[in-house]
Amino acid sequence: MKKSFWIVILTAFAVGACECVSSQNFHAYETSYDHKGRKVLRGLLARADIESDTAFSWFQKNYHLGKPDAATVDAFKKHASDLHMLLFVGTWCPDTQNLLPEFYQVTDAASFPDSCITIIGVDNDKTTLDNLHRTFHLVDVPTFIVMKDGKEVGRVVEYGETGEAMKELGKIVAGL
Repeated sequence: MKKSFWIVILTAFAVGACECVSSQNFHAYETSYDHKGRKVLRGLLARADIESDTAFSWFQKNYHLGKPDAATVDAFKKHASDLHMLLFVGTWCPDTQNLLPEFYQVTDAASFPDSCITIIGVDNDKTTLDNLHRTFHLVDVPTFIVMKDGKEVGRVVEYGETGEAMKELGKIVAGL
């Protein structure tokens, strides 16, 4: 099932599927613990895998901090039907722990469908199942990749160039 899902995801990107492919029913990941005792999920994740696990209490705590940028929310609302978000995250990574909840503040406020978000968990070496880290030239996490018509149109790595990752992501989406 794991291999067939990756084929579906990559095919959807390649042909520019009209509807997003949901990862909600697929959970193809490995669980391990790093040298600091942090739980690491590596592979295809659903939001609920992180949000409901007590090992990741940082998600709920950080989700309730701050308020999403209005322009970014508007961009996601406007383009909800023509983009797909691919996220590479490290459940062990402090930057992911800050930015993933902030990303979901934006998408929730925009009513952006979870089915248009694919989350790939990486280990401490920033590798994932089936070498997707190589396919997408992953350097650091989190990495937010905006896909349109099966092609990458932009990405924000960690806090971006300005330190305001979600605003940078909003500008990419607004430019579609």
